Amino acid sequence: MKEFLENIERLQTKLNDLKNRLHLQDKEERLLVLDKTMNEPDFWQDQNNAKKISQEASDIRQELEQCQKLNQEVLELKDLGQTDNQDDAWQAELDAQFTELSKEIESLETKTFFNGPYDELGAIVTIFAGAGGDDAQDWAEMLFRMYLRYCERRGWKMTVIDESRGGEAGIKSASVEIVGRLAYGYLKNEAGVHRLVRMSPFDADHARHTSFAALEVVPIIEEEIVELKPADLQIDVFRSSGNGGQSVNTTDSAVRITHLPTGLKVTCQNERSQFQNKETALKFLKGKLVQYQAEIALAKEKKIKGDFVSAAWGNQIRSYVLHPYKLVKDHRTGYEESNPDKVLDGELDGFIEEFLKQPKPRYR
Repeated sequence: MKEFLENIERLQTKLNDLKNRLHLQDKEERLLVLDKTMNEPDFWQDQNNAKKISQEASDIRQELEQCQKLNQEVLELKDLGQTDNQDDAWQAELDAQFTELSKEIESLETKTFFNGPYDELGAIVTIFAGAGGDDAQDWAEMLFRMYLRYCERRGWKMTVIDESRGGEAGIKSASVEIVGRLAYGYLKNEAGVHRLVRMSPFDADHARHTSFAALEVVPIIEEEIVELKPADLQIDVFRSSGNGGQSVNTTDSAVRITHLPTGLKVTCQNERSQFQNKETALKFLKGKLVQYQAEIALAKEKKIKGDFVSAAWGNQIRSYVLHPYKLVKDHRTGYEESNPDKVLDGELDGFIEEFLKQPKPRYR
């Protein structure tokens, strides 16, 4: 029991340290300011701004309540550990509670790794099928579903803003806007090439095939962090494709914007209004420009240091093997899961949290 109490003391020390690293006092003061703002009579006149403030207040309040709850549970477990006349069953129950509490505190620790300039923002995720026809396009759709399921688990709001279906199966590419605190922080390191090995459902001989799909993640930039000059933009409108709804596929509502100096292109066609699609596309483009500029800076730095590797299909970040054995492995961290079905259903926390613990490039 002495060892158990010592472990509780260490857990309490760790929680107190996390509370300092999360700057909870500053957040309490920020919440007071937000609550005062939300009580103003004209608060809802600007609904977009009101929603942002309300969401920020909700996120801070949730984090403060989580820390308060964990602190209370540590104190209660400490009191239970000091109870007299404990048998083996009682000790086993305390150990189980300690293990569960430790996992919750480790999960809270993950939030201390978000220190990038855009980590708090939402994200736009785009999946591209690699070479390989139906197999690659089917894999791209599987990957797209995996990230949608992950976002659902986190309670984030998702809107598909562009989708190009494959000829016979799957998707050639698809983009989804994800609104939620820390969405970019959680997803940014998922960008890269993902490799699938399986028995092909599209091969009459059921031979083993390797397919590739690439993931791109950019932050949703709504503020004027990036200046977009009208002369640098080529804006094309066209008729939306896909399922759509009334008027979506019958008018030139889809928008494609090309940033002429860089050649970056974005497309949005999910809304009925050309204006709404243009606004979403501009947010998408701002995020891509931020990412583009940061990656150029990082590439130059790595090249100077002799540590530059170009992005290519052979440089996959993760492999998903369904045959001849079952394994998902992240090649950057070595983290593995032996149940691909669980991973493909959106249970990515182990991979994401393991990478968050790694040293990060300065710009991210």
